[in-house]
Amino acid sequence: MKALKQVSPFSSSGAEKAKRAVFGRLKQNKRLQSFMQENPHIPLSTYWRSLSNVGQYVTEKTACDSCRGLEGCSNLIKGHSPELMEYNGYLDLQMKPCRFQLADEEAKRRSSLIQCQQIPSDIREATFETFALEAKRAKAFQAALHFCIPFREGKTTKGLYLYGPFGVGKSYLAGAIMNELAFYGVSTLMIHTSALFSEMKNAISQNGQLISDKLETVKTVPLLILDDIGAESLTPWIRDDILGVILQYRMTEKLPIIFTSNLTLDELEEYFSNTPKGGDEPIKGKRIMERIKHFVQPIYVDGVNRRSENNI
Repeated sequence: MKALKQVSPFSSSGAEKAKRAVFGRLKQNKRLQSFMQENPHIPLSTYWRSLSNVGQYVTEKTACDSCRGLEGCSNLIKGHSPELMEYNGYLDLQMKPCRFQLADEEAKRRSSLIQCQQIPSDIREATFETFALEAKRAKAFQAALHFCIPFREGKTTKGLYLYGPFGVGKSYLAGAIMNELAFYGVSTLMIHTSALFSEMKNAISQNGQLISDKLETVKTVPLLILDDIGAESLTPWIRDDILGVILQYRMTEKLPIIFTSNLTLDELEEYFSNTPKGGDEPIKGKRIMERIKHFVQPIYVDGVNRRSENNI
């Protein structure tokens, strides 16, 4: 019996009995159980000496499991999740940025390069729960949900082309997709298309590297949302050297785009075929459309004009 007491990490004192009870409760946590199973070489005495860190690990991991974003993060270091690391007979905590923190950092990096996003606050805060579902918008709502499910799991999927009259909720639905995927740590960039092209034009007078950096950001983001395409003032340079490059890269790398527009795909092709400076260029219009229509699912969005009702 004496030998058993010597190898046990616990003594029979009241204080240590209380600690043993605390450790017993902590061991019920699935995260801690998995760690112990993955590290069978770590003796119980190491956990005993590191009870404070183990307790913080369990508390913060439990909070992370139900977390829905940085705003509600209760961890000691906001946006970071703890990992247990064995060191010199103790268990230390190593804080690693969570998916929300990484997505936030990436969004800030993009915002430093792309200033033109110009997305209204109601769309930036849109969710599927706040989208007013009605019969004429049910197909679009279902398509948006079906897009998110495989994409958040890293599977390749077609983009969406949401088109229809003014004010029926096309941009709002795209915003809901953006926020749904943000919950899963998917990096998304939603840009008003005409503002993007204006920014690219203005960057010409600065330096070539700036344009390259902006273009690279738009090309490589996992999900790009181009809002209100077909409403911008188009030039051959914008069509061929900016939009064409973006579309070609994303098509090759199988990176989807969600478009919103008031134009049908046929009307969009006509729009791309005629520019103020280029004139009638149907071949170039078709070339651009080949990079769009085969890689999107066209979805017609209908309903009342909810902008006039101030109700999305």
